[in-house]
Amino acid sequence: VNLGRGLYKIKLTSEAERKVVQARELLDTIVKENKVVYGITTGFGKFARTVIPVSKLKELQENLVRSHSAGLGNPLSPERTRMLLALRINVLAKGHSGISLETLLAMIQAFNASCLSFVPEKGTVGASGDLAPLSHLALGLMGEGKMWSPKSGWADAKYVLEAHGLKPVSLKPKEGLALINGTQMITSLGAEAVERAQAIARQADIIAALTLEVLKGTTKAFDSDIHALRPHPGQIEVAQRFRSLLDSDHHLSEIAESHRFCDRVQDAYTMRCCPQVHGIANDTIKFVQDIINVEINSATDNPMVFAERGETISGGNFHGEYPAKALDFLAIAVHELASISERRIERLCNPSLSELPAFLVNEGGLNSGFMIAHCTAAALVSENKVLCHPSSVDSLSTSAATEDHVSMGGWAARKSLRVVEHVDVLCVRLLPFVVNSEEVCRVLQDPNAEVLAMGDI
Repeated sequence: VNLGRGLYKIKLTSEAERKVVQARELLDTIVKENKVVYGITTGFGKFARTVIPVSKLKELQENLVRSHSAGLGNPLSPERTRMLLALRINVLAKGHSGISLETLLAMIQAFNASCLSFVPEKGTVGASGDLAPLSHLALGLMGEGKMWSPKSGWADAKYVLEAHGLKPVSLKPKEGLALINGTQMITSLGAEAVERAQAIARQADIIAALTLEVLKGTTKAFDSDIHALRPHPGQIEVAQRFRSLLDSDHHLSEIAESHRFCDRVQDAYTMRCCPQVHGIANDTIKFVQDIINVEINSATDNPMVFAERGETISGGNFHGEYPAKALDFLAIAVHELASISERRIERLCNPSLSELPAFLVNEGGLNSGFMIAHCTAAALVSENKVLCHPSSVDSLSTSAATEDHVSMGGWAARKSLRVVEHVDVLCVRLLPFVVNSEEVCRVLQDPNAEVLAMGDI
């Protein structure tokens, strides 16, 4: 994520350079000896048995990138394109793709200069990896199509590279395939989704605790002994957060003190069951993070080059099923934070449930308060319900039935980000605003109470 933000430049280790050179030497030997190897001296997919003459191998790789640059839609943002390029460099640096050191160093120079190709967001089925997006990424590096940099904005790739003193990449045998085979778009978007989900989950706990305080709830449901009897890690962690926020002997809450001896025994599920509901969201985020971390640091090319064995082997590491399934799961889990938050907004705005003014506004009728803010929350939750339908349960046969099972991981990644964005708005922006409304502070504390600044928590 920080690489995507442009906070770092990158370089190869000497060990990575050695592995890259060794793998390339093996490929050069294969070409010299006229061996028939998929993707090096043959066509691709359905054309895997079509042998290509040595004189046409450079053209083969260039044609591959051009023909596969068939995506559509808006381009990825500079941040997301930077993440995509960083992950592709990381895969190639493992020395199992057969890329030349010259080409890999050119990619690193482009990354460090923030020369970023136009990469449409749609068009990948996550079968042989993210073929279309990665082809667009490679096309810009070849000096074709559009490219962006902070210095030039959007312009022809050739001129953007020239403006930074860089030369277009000239593809050698197998290099086109090495540039476009893998799950890096799914994984880069997935990494962002996980990072943002982690922040939302932490803030959701804090905001839920504040909501409990506003609604004069009890903290008994967060007793550590209760959660020790059902010891899911996320559940225990959320309960601990609630206790740390609400059970302070050093900073006693005036609101809590005001109803210490009330006759309320237990609260509604949206308050009482926060450790259980928020807990599984936390555990799911951790599960998905582990899968994305493995994917980030994996070699996903095909065929794989094993220099130490002196051979190339065709496999299926490019298949996007792992990150696709995980990101579908992430969307479902994070959505639940929004779903339960929307119910808490209802409890805050409904005077029969909150003992607060309707829609948290003075002079109701003349003023509507948070009436439609709650409608916005309901709309986002409803939209998320559709977005949470898993994309990875779908598969369409492509490439004349050679790629006959696909992951739809690109859509899984994009919609998980959409869900995260909606939950961000609802949990981190809308609900805190409701909890900290002036009318809540007036009723619960005193008419001159300052509205809390959520950014200071």
